[in-house]
Amino acid sequence: MSLPPGFLDELRNRVPISRVIGRKVVWDLRKSNQAKGDWWAPCPFHQEKSASFHCDDQKGFYYCFGCHAKGDALTFLKEADGLEFIEAVKVLAAEAGMQMPEPDPRARERSDRRSRLFEVTEAACRWFRLQLQTGAAAEARDYLARRGLDQAAEERFEIGFAPDQRYALGQALREKGFDEGLIVEAGISARPEGGGQVYDRFRGRIIFPIRDGQGRCIGFGGRAMDPNARAKYLNSPETPLFDKGRNLYHMGPARSAVAKGKALIVAEGYMDVIALARAGFDGAVAPLGTAITEDQLRLMWRISPEPIIALDGDAAGQRAAQRLIDLALPMTGPGQALRFVILPAGQDPDDLIKASGAAAMGALLDRARPLVDLLWSREIEGQVFDSPERKAALDKRLADAIGRIPDEATRRHYDRELGQKKWALFGGGGRRPGKPGQGGRKPGAARVVAMDSSLPGEDLLEGASLLICALRPELIAAVEGRIERLTPRDENRAALLFDLLSHSDSPAGQRGLETLRADAHLGLTPSVISSQDADAVAAILNNLLDRLEAQRAAGAELARAEAEIQGEADEGLTWRMQQIARARHRAERPELESSGDLNEDRDALSAQLSGWLSEEIWRKPPRR
Repeated sequence: MSLPPGFLDELRNRVPISRVIGRKVVWDLRKSNQAKGDWWAPCPFHQEKSASFHCDDQKGFYYCFGCHAKGDALTFLKEADGLEFIEAVKVLAAEAGMQMPEPDPRARERSDRRSRLFEVTEAACRWFRLQLQTGAAAEARDYLARRGLDQAAEERFEIGFAPDQRYALGQALREKGFDEGLIVEAGISARPEGGGQVYDRFRGRIIFPIRDGQGRCIGFGGRAMDPNARAKYLNSPETPLFDKGRNLYHMGPARSAVAKGKALIVAEGYMDVIALARAGFDGAVAPLGTAITEDQLRLMWRISPEPIIALDGDAAGQRAAQRLIDLALPMTGPGQALRFVILPAGQDPDDLIKASGAAAMGALLDRARPLVDLLWSREIEGQVFDSPERKAALDKRLADAIGRIPDEATRRHYDRELGQKKWALFGGGGRRPGKPGQGGRKPGAARVVAMDSSLPGEDLLEGASLLICALRPELIAAVEGRIERLTPRDENRAALLFDLLSHSDSPAGQRGLETLRADAHLGLTPSVISSQDADAVAAILNNLLDRLEAQRAAGAELARAEAEIQGEADEGLTWRMQQIARARHRAERPELESSGDLNEDRDALSAQLSGWLSEEIWRKPPRR
């Protein structure tokens, strides 16, 4: 439908955006300035307690500083209520008291025909509901009772029954005055390919009505009562109302539940959704008999920024998860994430809730895994990484996968997360490592061999570096590659390093941390490692690592030089020794410059750290 120039501008000017949005949010009046049309509220598009959602009546726009949702009043109506553009325009026009422009005759004709198709599907829904109460539906009622559905559940989900009769529904609808062509177009009846009388598409099946986001019946799903039926589930065909790849079962109620703080849970089938909703998980939806499509993913993200995909614990559920990884990666980014729950083998949500209760399902949902975990599991499952070529192949597969992510920041975080997983996997020489002290190699053993001798100050520099990383874990990402190369000879320090890089918390790592705290030269540590400016702390950390790397490089070069000396040193060897000295000097900050004496070096470093560290804050456990 085309709109005349200026119509939308007039529409937006007449209705303050805060009036449209105010029906969905509770304004924070302490933060808002009503006189200036400046409004703040918790965002209706993602779960939060703070008021990060800003609405500006003067500009006519909203923006969320948390999930970055933005737009005008029409955008809000489309995103919050799932309306099509022209439907949002009609809602806003009614609010403004403006008359909608008359559409062209063909557009009006199409709109009228859709309205009649909706009348057909609603009439069929009522007919199916009535049939469930007849004698012919006794077996269907028994089946529903065995599945734990009472009459209240049947009414809530409008469950019906299609008797095993070839013409019953079509005849009933024609008697109500519906045209046979409309009945066929709505997908209720079908024409034989060779011609002849149209017949009912759904026969001998329990019927589940499928409604769109506005609650209108767009089609049906039917479960066969005959165990020998060719298709256990049958959905409506593609019609002007029904596109199975662009809709979700139970979408309207789920969207309302998510707006009230519930999680959006994507199950596999109708009965799973019904079981979840009856157990209190009202934000449950399901695709319509197919694998999840791109359009369905976008629809989910319009409802919630982080849907939970709850898949059956069978082989089909595992395959569905693998397909979804490849579908979602090119679409994922801030505000568009997925989490996964893989149910116990042989169980679907309905089975689990019946066997173990809603609490068991809730516990699984609380432990839902991010998409990056599923990607990692897929790429290493059944693999042995006992050669450089196999490790390189894994690197390539992972790089190809995350290279499809369009958002640069998300790509970077995926790369970092997968890097940590690879470090944990390969840190033990190509097999999954145990934690230090439990039979596995120490972190970094596959990458770096520690030197037999340590130059003065190495132990101090290493300890201070680990200490800062433990207190300020947010700094680790920037120096991850450098601290991976640390090779602590002390087992507890090695365990602490492993914990820092793998986000774990082992007793040995805690012992390493406590040892560093008790060190006489590090005990003066940061009053401000936990509160000082991050750039200042990062500068100290990088300087410590610079010095440590320079000392170790110098030690290695000295060892090689000693082996090369044959008689008197030549000019080349002399030049290399000069370069060693210069490299080490560049790594030394003037205020930390070593005098060559271990005690003086320790005192200089302690003095530098103690200027901004406090014993009280230092004694608190590190944030993780």
